[in-house]
Amino acid sequence: MDIQLINIGFGNIVSANRVVAIVSPESAPIKRIITDARDRGQLVDATYGRRTRAVIITDSSHIILSAIQPETVAHRFVVHRDGHEDRN
Repeated sequence: MDIQLINIGFGNIVSANRVVAIVSPESAPIKRIITDARDRGQLVDATYGRRTRAVIITDSSHIILSAIQPETVAHRFVVHRDGHEDRN
C-alpha cells in the first residue's frame, strides 16, 4: 500500500489512506463532533487561526480542521487517487 499525502493548507499534510470523510463545519452534528474530539484530545487544528472551512475525519477518530474548502481538499484527494500530480 502506497502512502499518499494530501496538502490541507499552510504546508499541513494528512495521509489520504486514513481519511474517512471531508465535511463542512456548518451543521450542529459536525460542531458536536469537533467539540467531542477537542474534549478527547483528538482534535488537530490546522487552520492557523483562520476560519474553519473543512473538517477531515480520520479512521482513528481524529478530527482535523482545515481553512480550505472541502471541495478543494476533495479535489486534491481525487487527483492523488487517480495517480496524477497535484498542481494546486
